[in-house]
Amino acid sequence: MSEASPTTSSTSPPSPSEGDQSDASGSLRGFVWGPDGVVAEVNDLDVLQRAHNDPETRIWIDVEGASEATLSAIAKCLGLHPLTAEDIIERNQRAKIEYTAGTMHLVLFALLYEGEVISAELDIVLGTDFLLTSHPPEWRPVDAPNIARNGVAHYLGIGVDHVLWAVVDAAVDGYFPVFDKLGDEIDDLQDQVLSRPNRWLVERLFQLRRDLLQIRHAVSPEREVFNQLTNRENPLIHRDRIIYFRDVYDHLIRLTDELDSYREMVSTTLEAYLSSVNNSLSEVMKRLTAVTAVLAGAGALAGIFGMSEAGLALSFEDLRFWFVTGIIGILSFLGFVYFRRIGYV
Repeated sequence: MSEASPTTSSTSPPSPSEGDQSDASGSLRGFVWGPDGVVAEVNDLDVLQRAHNDPETRIWIDVEGASEATLSAIAKCLGLHPLTAEDIIERNQRAKIEYTAGTMHLVLFALLYEGEVISAELDIVLGTDFLLTSHPPEWRPVDAPNIARNGVAHYLGIGVDHVLWAVVDAAVDGYFPVFDKLGDEIDDLQDQVLSRPNRWLVERLFQLRRDLLQIRHAVSPEREVFNQLTNRENPLIHRDRIIYFRDVYDHLIRLTDELDSYREMVSTTLEAYLSSVNNSLSEVMKRLTAVTAVLAGAGALAGIFGMSEAGLALSFEDLRFWFVTGIIGILSFLGFVYFRRIGYV
């Protein structure tokens, strides 16, 4: 890979294109860096093809939500292996790194939080003098804070592998706000689960478990991807820039540790909710037991007065009826006092 000194030249206005290659299902943006340090933005594949054939230029092609025809044309323009092109078109991959025909295909995921976690697959192909990024509209690497702040010319001036680092670093840095929002929500749920448990809390806890599982499927394989990327010889990445990718790897280690902590916190919160519900059920059962015991005496009295002997008893000729009635009433009252004392009522 050829080295060039970094430049501070700003991106020049888009060059006239010979034909707009973007279609209704997506857009194509190409950035062509020349030896003069100026970057021209184009959206025509013929112009990009000529730039790709020039050994002194470096290009970054960014494709957003493009159709199969557009992706196939770009793959043909860059000379990508058919299997790599197929993976990019299908967009149903797990995080991975593959080396094919002198290129490196990297699959990562950007995470967004809009009430729930949304993952966006990023297909990145690195060559000796080009970088291809394909992604859905939800996440745009060109608009990432670090790239927008320093400009495309800055990264292309150093090398296309440096552009690769800028893209993956922006994607991984975007995980931290998502994790912070999830952590704040878990803390709020933990406060609510003991004070006012309700059905909504359970639904939200299960949604959080699904979100964390989705994050785990996206982030955990990336840790191994960057472990391979930083510990093996890679002719497409200059050895002086491996340290930048190690920084991304360190971030992923920290994130996976936090992910395990969040999953444990959600499980603990769910267990606390179930314990709270069981405690409430126990309180209800205790009260029902006390009420049943107290009302048993009243039921007995009602049964006695419903007998045919009630009329005779009301004449007060036989006091045995009132003796039994008094004992039942006293026992019921003592039962109420007892249950009141032990906190059942």
